Amino acid sequence: MRIAFIILIALHGGIHLFGFFKAFGISEFNAINLPISRISGIFWLLTSILFLLSGILILIRNDSWWISGFLALIFSQGLIISYWSDAKFGSIANMIILIVIIGAYARQNFKNEIREERKVLLNKEGVINQSIVQARDIESLPPIVQKWMRNSGVVGKPMVSNVFLTQKLELKLKPEQEGWNSGCAEQYFTIQSPAFNWSMNTQMNQVLNVTGRDKFEDGRGEMMIRLLSFIPVADVKNDFKINQASLQRFLAEIVWFPSAALSPYIQWEKIDENSARATMTYNGTKGSGVFFFDEDGTFKNFVAMRFKDKEDTAPTEWIVTATKTEKRNGIKIPVECEASWMVENEQWTWLRLKIQSIAYDVGEIHEQDGVRK
Repeated sequence: MRIAFIILIALHGGIHLFGFFKAFGISEFNAINLPISRISGIFWLLTSILFLLSGILILIRNDSWWISGFLALIFSQGLIISYWSDAKFGSIANMIILIVIIGAYARQNFKNEIREERKVLLNKEGVINQSIVQARDIESLPPIVQKWMRNSGVVGKPMVSNVFLTQKLELKLKPEQEGWNSGCAEQYFTIQSPAFNWSMNTQMNQVLNVTGRDKFEDGRGEMMIRLLSFIPVADVKNDFKINQASLQRFLAEIVWFPSAALSPYIQWEKIDENSARATMTYNGTKGSGVFFFDEDGTFKNFVAMRFKDKEDTAPTEWIVTATKTEKRNGIKIPVECEASWMVENEQWTWLRLKIQSIAYDVGEIHEQDGVRK
């Protein structure tokens, strides 16, 4: 779709160039029967340049392309109105371009909104915790959790204070969906004050862009999904079910930064030789889940009774499964996972993800994308 749109803009810009050629007698432009003055010809040229510039900016993935695109659209439609009898069908192309411009503007605003949220989130964490995880620090944990901590390699390393990671996603929006929607995501965590900010981008039916942001901060959860970045599909907050579900998600995802298992807001309870229950309480929100490990202490599954959305009358079994484990930055973590719901006694796997990159204890905020370096 992106290439098709670039071609549309290039062709539309090229057609405007012929208006300039006709005005200056360089070439005939039979599509316009009326004479074109040289002053109008300059505007035909300027419009062409702006459309072609927009196409180049889209090609290099510059999010600000919509600015030149919108200027081109204004000039183009003005020229079409001036030569309406011959050029009116150009309005169809302009309408398509306008819809995409609105989406691009909304997408940039969405990114800016999330960037500001992340700046606040990361600045709240304050000074990075420099304390080293000692063997004595894990002695009060259940034996299998101790084994996990040693196996993951966090003993002898600094406590993690914040995390930035990127993910490659495959999603199914409903159980009956056959194919997978591909997408990508970024996520920030803070640990001393437990929080995350996760944003994703995918496509519905391989055509319509869908953006989303999940957030957990101060014990409160939020979920927002937008079609084309500006049409609300879901916007949920100030609900205890979402608060608890978001907290449980944070709890499950500490497998990417295992030293968080030592946080004072998480309490551990042995279940058997290979599993332990973790209960997390923060700012009035409480939730729990069971971590399962193999004999070596490698994380295998996390299972919790969790609300899918605020309309649920009861929680549903939610399962996170590690399908591949690797060392990243010296820490052994699951780098590929699946998330599933038990729906009508059948396991519906709705998400598959791969960790593309992960960084611990990032520093200054990069103004371009909100990433701390």
